[in-house]
Amino acid sequence: MSLLAYLSFLLLLGVIAQWSAWRLKLPSILLLLIFGFALSHFTGVRIDQYLADESSLLSLVGFFVAIILFEGGLTLKFSELREAGTPVLKLCTTAVVVAFLLTTVAARYTLGYHWQICALLGAILVVTGPTVVAPLLRLIKPRRKVASIVKWEGIVVDPIGAVLAVLVFLTIQEGGLGQGWDNVAIALIKTLAIGLGFGLILSKVTEYLMIRHLIPDFLETMYFLALIGVAFAGSNALQHESGLLTVTVLGIALANQKKVSVRHILEFKENLRVLIISLLFLMLSGRIGFAEIGAVWQKGLAFLAVLIFIVRPASVFLANLGSKRTTMKEQVFLALLAPRGIVAAAVTSVFALELQHAADHHPDNETFVLLANEASQLVPLVFIVILGTVTFYGLLAAPLARKLGLSDSSPTGILFAGADPWIRVVAKGLQDEGHHVLLLDTRFEKISSARMEGLTAVRANILSEYAEEEIELAGLGHLIAATPNNEVNSLAAREFQHKFGKANVWQLTPPDVDAHHQKAVASHMRGRFCFLGGPKFADLSSIVGRGAVMKATQLTEVFTLQDFKTTHGDNAIILFRSDSEKHLVPILDETEDIEGPTTIYSLVIEKDDLELAAHKKKEAQPSSNKPLP
Repeated sequence: MSLLAYLSFLLLLGVIAQWSAWRLKLPSILLLLIFGFALSHFTGVRIDQYLADESSLLSLVGFFVAIILFEGGLTLKFSELREAGTPVLKLCTTAVVVAFLLTTVAARYTLGYHWQICALLGAILVVTGPTVVAPLLRLIKPRRKVASIVKWEGIVVDPIGAVLAVLVFLTIQEGGLGQGWDNVAIALIKTLAIGLGFGLILSKVTEYLMIRHLIPDFLETMYFLALIGVAFAGSNALQHESGLLTVTVLGIALANQKKVSVRHILEFKENLRVLIISLLFLMLSGRIGFAEIGAVWQKGLAFLAVLIFIVRPASVFLANLGSKRTTMKEQVFLALLAPRGIVAAAVTSVFALELQHAADHHPDNETFVLLANEASQLVPLVFIVILGTVTFYGLLAAPLARKLGLSDSSPTGILFAGADPWIRVVAKGLQDEGHHVLLLDTRFEKISSARMEGLTAVRANILSEYAEEEIELAGLGHLIAATPNNEVNSLAAREFQHKFGKANVWQLTPPDVDAHHQKAVASHMRGRFCFLGGPKFADLSSIVGRGAVMKATQLTEVFTLQDFKTTHGDNAIILFRSDSEKHLVPILDETEDIEGPTTIYSLVIEKDDLELAAHKKKEAQPSSNKPLP
């Protein structure tokens, strides 16, 4: 198989694995690992066959991991730390120390390796990583606080683990704990100085260039890829394994400056991340044969069990001992979520190779030779840990989060952009039926009225940074942009696509929908048009002004949609539908038929209200009878 055919096949397998995981609601990493193992087993083809040596692959993997960590850093906002800061700090300091010590001891007594290798493995396995955390969060959909804690820990702890592994490796090279402390201390200081200093300097340079528009739009993507490469390779050239810290700091610094927007860069990197994760897991899992795994699987499973049931819970609970910033339910969830990702695999491969080089250069040193032999088993062992933790946490985390009340299985609540009278009528009707709703508007009187009616409402601009990053969106699965301003609706629909997905972002049918393309907003700038028949803002305001109320109607084979239309005619606008499990979905404007059994929610003017309105109208008209002479 040629290299082109191999890479093309990897891309195809990546798409199939990601799509299958999405359809089956499984962790995508799990299927990618399985597909990678199967590819190697059934075809005998590995990425190593196309590369000069293993160091070439590790360099490529390192650059890919740097891109992922940079993209992860771009998602970290300091505003999230107001409620998640203390737990994140504890998990990235105390929990790391506890996990390192316990993992080292566990490796010693379950794997039987020398203390040096056990300590190296303990340092590597303190990491979790965005390559596995981000897909799991997308699957679990936890509440904002928990999601922030898991996301910050997963990204920040990766460079911490890499630096810790470097320090352990230097200690091994120096001959043990009693020797070479000055070199280890110097390495730590250099790593922190280069990582923090280089990352901040590059972020300021980038900020300066973007403020003055010195980077043309068509070069921005290439610039940031080159920037990541320079930051990662330059840092590693100055100090071994400091590059991961540099790119993480660079991403966080750019995400939290206020002078220029990096949203478009983040969106590109999110798409690139899916591609990179697919390629990385397929390539690296394909390098491990069943023979290598078979040699360590028994003690590997024992080690895995200790990591899951002892090390992670102990590190989380000890780190949060006496803390009031996390509830017991949140601690239980965090204690049962620590999947290992590609960073663990990459760092393990690097140090296994380093120990092999050390043994080759010092063949008379029995310690190096012995450690190199043990280190050769670390790569398949770590893949057992990756596969085991992704499988266990991936299958457990979502139902556990729902059981603890920290997430919704399939959120279908409605976020309304706007709080006008007709929206309040609709939202109140949905809330009374047990559906979750949230209203956003900038007008104080509208928000006050909504709250007086018992609705959850926030005074905020739907296009503000506050609305997107600080409002709790748990339980909400759809956005309906329903302000009187159609341009605002279009912008809101576009901005929230990455939050809810294109299929779940809606807006009212605008007045210019049938206008000439010179006057109408471009279709790609809009969300989906909602509500049967495409009613406009004025239509909905009018029907509510005439006394319409929200009504739930059960459609069956006996009472069909046509029967509903015959009964109510033009005095009803059908808005939503839900199934037996109360999964609420706005109805597409062009829907031709809705088959039962299902429940539809409509704005309906009842016949009694119509007769009363007609009577009042008649009384209000002046009498046509002339007075008698």
